[in-house]
Amino acid sequence: MAVEQSRRDFLGMAFGGFTVAGGAIALVAMKKTWDPLPSVKMAGFTTVDLSPMSDGELRTVLWRGKPIFILKKTKEMKANEKRDVVVGNANYTVIIGLCTHLGCIPTWEAKTSQFKCACHGGEFDESGVNTFGPPPRPMDIPPFKIDGAKLVLGEEGPEYKKLTAKA
Repeated sequence: MAVEQSRRDFLGMAFGGFTVAGGAIALVAMKKTWDPLPSVKMAGFTTVDLSPMSDGELRTVLWRGKPIFILKKTKEMKANEKRDVVVGNANYTVIIGLCTHLGCIPTWEAKTSQFKCACHGGEFDESGVNTFGPPPRPMDIPPFKIDGAKLVLGEEGPEYKKLTAKA
């Protein structure tokens, strides 16, 4: 009888061990399905070299499927300490290029130094601040970090935290 009991204990422990191992493998597999794909992780950061930009130039890049407007301001454009990104001795506007009213993409009009939204007539100045129409707030600033003369979108650097800090 003692032999029968020890065999039964061994089979129970073996079955329990296989069950625990299978459960652990299943949990690891489930976690992997919840993690973002490598392609999504790669799209999380976009690096833009600002050095070749000339004064008054507007560059549009895609970051996580959203248009990002990068405007190198001229000396004639007014500086905005609360929204300008300073790299070297140049001021830049870095904003998500979506109207804060209904999400349309505004166009840049260099003659008037304004972003204009064709959907409902909203206007933003060269810093992305709403100046006319239905937009309820300025255009959003994406998270960024300055790396020398490069702008890294998707990473919160000290410059971004300074601009978005509540006063």
